[in-house]
Amino acid sequence: MSTKAKSGEKLVAENRKARHDFELGEKWECGLVLVGSEVKALREGNANLSDSYAMAKDDELYVHNLRIGEYKAAAMLGHVPLRDRKLLLHRAEIDKILRKVKERGFTLVPTKLYFKDGRAKLEIALASGKTGVDRRDTIKERDTKREIDRAMRGGKGRAR
Repeated sequence: MSTKAKSGEKLVAENRKARHDFELGEKWECGLVLVGSEVKALREGNANLSDSYAMAKDDELYVHNLRIGEYKAAAMLGHVPLRDRKLLLHRAEIDKILRKVKERGFTLVPTKLYFKDGRAKLEIALASGKTGVDRRDTIKERDTKREIDRAMRGGKGRAR
């Protein structure tokens, strides 16, 4: 699933489920504390963000359920695929995020994992959950936009 993003960035994994299940707000770019075999596995595109989330522990932020698959060449010296990984942010940013999470009840959701200038980065966003009605409205808006685009192009597309 390795594709190009912005110049100097190589996308490893994206959490599309987060955009569907949550209303995303402010975003931050974080570094990750990783071991060597995890970095090698990420370079192969072996990661899954779908059920991951970030939480505070001892005034630090950690990402949970971020699955980084095993790197085959590491054999016995490999890593645990589902371990908690520390996020690297400035203290002021961590304090600001923790304040918002405590006050307003937001959740921290990882949205994408990528390499920027050779370093692994994780984008996290403040998120509030969508209700079933909100999800249906989003789907309805997307379908309406598609139909309008089809009509503007001259009706090319699948027939109903």
